[in-house]
Amino acid sequence: MLATGLLGGSFNPAHRGHRQISLAAIDRLGLGEVWWLVSPGNPLKPAEGMASLSARVSSAREAARRSPIRVTAIERQLGTRFTVDTLRALVRRYPRRRFVWIMGADNLAQFHLWKDWRAIARTVPIAVFARPGYEAKAMASPAMAWLRRYRAAPSALSERRAQSLPLIVWLRFDPDPISATALRREDPRWADRYASLAVRDGVTGKAIG
Repeated sequence: MLATGLLGGSFNPAHRGHRQISLAAIDRLGLGEVWWLVSPGNPLKPAEGMASLSARVSSAREAARRSPIRVTAIERQLGTRFTVDTLRALVRRYPRRRFVWIMGADNLAQFHLWKDWRAIARTVPIAVFARPGYEAKAMASPAMAWLRRYRAAPSALSERRAQSLPLIVWLRFDPDPISATALRREDPRWADRYASLAVRDGVTGKAIG
């Protein structure tokens, strides 16, 4: 089975921080590749200021070039909006892959607000990257209070042991301070340069328009 990391987000726009975390996950967790799941619409983020899906996918493809990262908008094709539904659909569609959900400590701090978050933890292993300013909040969060008993070393994400879920591993990492919010502030019209590009899904091969 091919170990595949999943990093979800708006990628509005994608940037080097996404790439660095993904490459670190590949190296530390022994993954074959990482898929960037570019969300058609994040339920926890306002739609205002969100670039088109094709522009966000294009920016992600640019940030991921020459790396074992595949950019996909498969959630639109699956018709899923929430992470739990997407993961269940991916596990069914790709039985020969062993998926690992990748998130930052900032997301773990609000993980208890996600739809059926316990079901997410029972569907795939979770790898959390420490992020300055969020680690204490993540550790004190309602989700971590439940997940703490399932915490293990990154080596537990072997094919054999990862069958026992829930499973959460913690990765120390010095992230790039860059953020999509800052990039949008510096260049509010960043998506314009991708407006005329034809782009295809990196997993399904279908056109994204």
